[in-house]
Amino acid sequence: MALIKSVRGFTPVIGEDTYLADNATIIGDVEIGDGCSIWFGTVLRGDVNSIRIGNGVNIQDGSVLHTLYQKSTIEIGNNVSIGHNVTIHGAKICDGALIGMGSVVLDHVVVGEGAIIAAGSVVLSKTIVEPGSIYAGVPARFVKKVDPEQAKEINQKIANNYHMYASWYQEEEE
Repeated sequence: MALIKSVRGFTPVIGEDTYLADNATIIGDVEIGDGCSIWFGTVLRGDVNSIRIGNGVNIQDGSVLHTLYQKSTIEIGNNVSIGHNVTIHGAKICDGALIGMGSVVLDHVVVGEGAIIAAGSVVLSKTIVEPGSIYAGVPARFVKKVDPEQAKEINQKIANNYHMYASWYQEEEE
């Protein structure tokens, strides 16, 4: 069973039909929407500021989400996919975005709707990633625009797949 821990008077709020892996850790001022999946070894640490996660979001194995005390929050829209071993620190990730495996997204970054952060990228503080664009590298830079329908299709497919994967684990628990 996932570790769900209250701190400083804040207790995490978990939406309906949301899968939490056995060793996921959800702490403090965290709200997770409906139909999400939080995978193995993931830490959502809302001890110093808030973390808000929309519906249909998957946060894959080994990812860490945290913020700056009184300075940054995390806001994640709907149908966002966050790859394995991603670090998000005080950023806003808009609807339908994809954060590639091993990426680091720092404070006050805004990742626009349907944008893609390539695997292994480091998105520096205060970067604005335009909707429907691909950013890659260390530090991450604009690579190209993607067809909005194509990006939505790819990102939605990943989000839907993770919803399906989560159902496999929930069936095992029943």
